[in-house]
Amino acid sequence: MQIPEMFKKDDAVSPVIGVILMVAITVILAAVIAAFVFGLGSPESAPQASLKMSSNVDGNITVAHQGGDVIFNDTTELIVTNVSSSDELNVDYNMQDEFSVGNSFEINGTSFEFNSTTNVKLVDTQSDQLISDQNVRFGN
Repeated sequence: MQIPEMFKKDDAVSPVIGVILMVAITVILAAVIAAFVFGLGSPESAPQASLKMSSNVDGNITVAHQGGDVIFNDTTELIVTNVSSSDELNVDYNMQDEFSVGNSFEINGTSFEFNSTTNVKLVDTQSDQLISDQNVRFGN
């Protein structure tokens, strides 16, 4: 066989490359489909609720549920901070086990200051998503 003829005969190269490409595409397609079927589900989402927070005459914060999903006390974290100092405040609250439309509860804090603003966050602990984030102003 002469060397110039060797470069002209490449019949076997094309079918081999074609088979390799088809196998690679099939494997990639199977992996993508498997990722969607087995790995991706619908992510957990926090309850969607309309809450109204206001200061009352006793110096506490009243939280009223005005609409939306039921909020469960055992899967909810309440974080109360002083806006000006960013200090987390120690509070007591009496939220029902199932906080639903028409219900309300009070946040009793010994650190609430007159003429200050307090931030109240309700966080869903299952999804780590925010349910509500509101500022409440005390005093004038």
